[in-house]
Amino acid sequence: MGLRMSQPELQPTSSTTIPVSEQSTRLTASKQFYKKLAKNKAALAGAIIVSVFVLLALLAPAIAPYNPNTIDIANKLQTPSAEHWFGTDDKGRDILSRLLHGSRISLTVGVLSTLLGAAVGIVLGIVAGYYGRWIDSLIMRICDILLAFPGILLALAIVSILGASTTNVIIAIAFFAVPTFARIVRGSTLTVKKLEYIDAIRAMGATDFRIIFKHILPNIVSPIIVQSTLYIASAIITAAALSFLGMGTQPPDPEWGTMLSEGRSYIRQAPYITLFPGLVILVVVIGFNLFGDGLRDALDPKTRK
Repeated sequence: MGLRMSQPELQPTSSTTIPVSEQSTRLTASKQFYKKLAKNKAALAGAIIVSVFVLLALLAPAIAPYNPNTIDIANKLQTPSAEHWFGTDDKGRDILSRLLHGSRISLTVGVLSTLLGAAVGIVLGIVAGYYGRWIDSLIMRICDILLAFPGILLALAIVSILGASTTNVIIAIAFFAVPTFARIVRGSTLTVKKLEYIDAIRAMGATDFRIIFKHILPNIVSPIIVQSTLYIASAIITAAALSFLGMGTQPPDPEWGTMLSEGRSYIRQAPYITLFPGLVILVVVIGFNLFGDGLRDALDPKTRK
């Protein structure tokens, strides 16, 4: 009888209650995040702008009224009309179609350069913050040197060495994104690694790789997401600037900066050639900045009530 009475002690009570508690905590945090983000009208406006341009970029081949590279000299410098909503350029190409296809190039450059720069910067930042000592000093001094150069000048130097192309623009923009992400990740890593549960995990025999990528990295995702969203806007502007200077995407590809460069000779005769690409760049950058600011406010624990 004594043995039968002791059987209920074998029931796994602790293993069933902890996951439920963790799951409820995560759901509560997610609800607070979405609730706070939904209250931020500027962030919602930014999210709508970004979503619209992403959708237009994906559907550009289907919704563009004309081929963006088709030359029609007979219809060059046509003012906006029902046939050509945004007019035509000096070669008779439809500006609206070129803007739609150009969104694919500009957004691709912005996203890929940010992802590449963030990936390298995250690794360097975590290594510097976690191990410290001479590794930290070496990585941070290299980042300080890179940050001493203006981003556009550094990108120009890299593209001048590698050659003018869309791929090289992505590499150049990603290159000077690395130190920014590295410094942000390093600061967050220094904070997280001092927490007691990290010491407990290390005492249990966890490897550095497991501690870094399973316990530290998930806890510093918030600032990385915010910085990535904000940096995409900077990457789009930089890519447009490089293309405007002839160092980025080359004609006849319809990149927004290239369109600005091609239309500057006709700014008095046909100002709409540069007006519409400039407005598109302005709206997209504002959209990413508004959305990034909203994410920062929603993910900041200091602003949660």
